[in-house]
Amino acid sequence: MASAADFGTMAMFPLQSALLPGEDLPLQIFEPRYAELVRDCLRDNDPRFGVVLISQGREVGGGDVRCDVGTVAKITECVDIAGSGRYVLRCRTAERIKVCEWLPDDPYPRAVVQVWLDEEGGPVSAARVEALEDRIIGLFERIADARDLPLPSRAEVLGDDIDRIFDPGERLYALASRIPIGPADRYAVLAAPSAAERLTALSEAVESVAAVIEFQLSE
Repeated sequence: MASAADFGTMAMFPLQSALLPGEDLPLQIFEPRYAELVRDCLRDNDPRFGVVLISQGREVGGGDVRCDVGTVAKITECVDIAGSGRYVLRCRTAERIKVCEWLPDDPYPRAVVQVWLDEEGGPVSAARVEALEDRIIGLFERIADARDLPLPSRAEVLGDDIDRIFDPGERLYALASRIPIGPADRYAVLAAPSAAERLTALSEAVESVAAVIEFQLSE
């Protein structure tokens, strides 16, 4: 089983969405406690913080209920809106993390976290991943055909870089980021312990999307 490396204490940013590894994350920071989080990251020359899904509540004001699996986000660009106490950030998500312990929000959420690598599971063959990719492409082609739109190319649907991702677990993250699934399904993909379980979670999410598409097109 892959071991988990201890990241120690990390600033955390709960959000209404579940972020997967390898995604872009734009943020507008206006709440004072999160503005302080940004200043601390920049002052300590460690532009990383954790992002987790809020299962209940809101991002603003506290009192939210947070999930315990998330990702590390790294600030790649920061614009300080002078005199306003606000920031505009561009971030990129990286490692998956698991929260070991939530600490007091003083002044912003913090937690003791570990990197969570994929655990051992059943084999994920290239053929099974390719079959799922074909199913995803088929959904987009179904929409295009029903609405008399140009058929999308494989690169348009799956992304130009998909064929440069060889690890099955990482490739499944990339696929999940390309299809319109909700926060609960995205979290199920993120929180799947192994690549095999991630394939199952994403396959179920794709079938749910397919059912919604067929319902909408039948109206």
